Amino acid sequence: MKTSDLLQETFFALTMNKARSGLTILGIVIGIGSVIAMISIGQGAQVSIQQSIQSIGSNLLVVYPGAQMSGTGRQVSSGFGTAQTLTLADADKIAQGVPAVELIAPETSHRYQITAKGTNTNTSVVGTTPSYAQIKNFEMESGLFLSEQDVRGSSKVAVLGPTTRDDLFGEGVNPIGQKIRINKIDFTVIGVTQSKGTSGFMSQDDMIFIPISTAQLFLTGDDYLSSINIQISNEKLMASAQEQTTAILLASHNISDPEMADFQILNQADILATLTSVTNTFTVFLGAVGGISLLVGGIGIMNMMLTTVTERTREIGLRKAIGAKKEDISRQFLTESVMLTVIGGVIGIILGMAIASVISRFTQVTTSVSLFSIMLAFGVSAAVGIGFGYYPARRAAALNPIEALRYE
Repeated sequence: MKTSDLLQETFFALTMNKARSGLTILGIVIGIGSVIAMISIGQGAQVSIQQSIQSIGSNLLVVYPGAQMSGTGRQVSSGFGTAQTLTLADADKIAQGVPAVELIAPETSHRYQITAKGTNTNTSVVGTTPSYAQIKNFEMESGLFLSEQDVRGSSKVAVLGPTTRDDLFGEGVNPIGQKIRINKIDFTVIGVTQSKGTSGFMSQDDMIFIPISTAQLFLTGDDYLSSINIQISNEKLMASAQEQTTAILLASHNISDPEMADFQILNQADILATLTSVTNTFTVFLGAVGGISLLVGGIGIMNMMLTTVTERTREIGLRKAIGAKKEDISRQFLTESVMLTVIGGVIGIILGMAIASVISRFTQVTTSVSLFSIMLAFGVSAAVGIGFGYYPARRAAALNPIEALRYE
């Protein structure tokens, strides 16, 4: 049988009972659409997490103060990052002793009540150095970030996040040169950072940045740090840089047993790998949920094709009587099954992309439709057509022509 004749016969057979063919295609449409939409949600979550982590810096190691040593030599638990075990001297030793360090920014962070022109807000005040902006990928909306001169001179200057600016001065107002009061001390606003959104449970837009020397001299009254941010020059050097940093801090703090370390180091690459693994599992789970709908649609195709074989028994007998081979009969019914799934697959892909777009537009859920998910869905739809159409096609081809002609 010629390909053109086969396609013509397939079209004729499917349009003979439009309602039944339409309902069968609908099952595939729902299945494919569900798979596309579900996978897009999982992939969107993965992209969102990656962007969130990368927004706080690249090739980043963060050292936090951890457990403290008691007088008996036992570890005393302290809140994460709240123990007083890291100092500026530690940051200097890391910068000098780890060759792979590209930038380093010590930081001390506390929450304070901030006032300005009759308004007030409670937010995080971060004492840090100029390299902090480069490490954390902060860009300026207006004004300037902190300078080395500000740090050396313990200047009373402040850089506001956009949310803090809106809370204190009003949305979109230029606060450069205005005064704010932190812990009863006046600071002059010299810049506003561009919006970056949230990172984990912390808004990167609701912060105030001041020189670390100023924070330690006028606010905290001590030399301790909340963390040390370290940017490594090459991603491949992250592991060795972490080991070197650990060795330097253990020696600096006179700790011989690494298990008794009074600090913790977070490796951005490890965090990203762990979260990527979690989101991959989540994506597979969502895809499997959508696949159940596709399985139901495949069963619907098999049911329709078996019904069609029964209804067209006499036709099959007549075709065989005039010379049609088993392969011709099998190919015809298999083509009808594949045609149903291909049509349903194309419509399902369009539906899935539309659903993903609607979810992304009207909710806070990020979705991402990739070429891989589209090709996967299309390939699966074709496989469903072949898989669930094979048995009805084989059954039709196996009919005895004489018995088929006698069938009523």
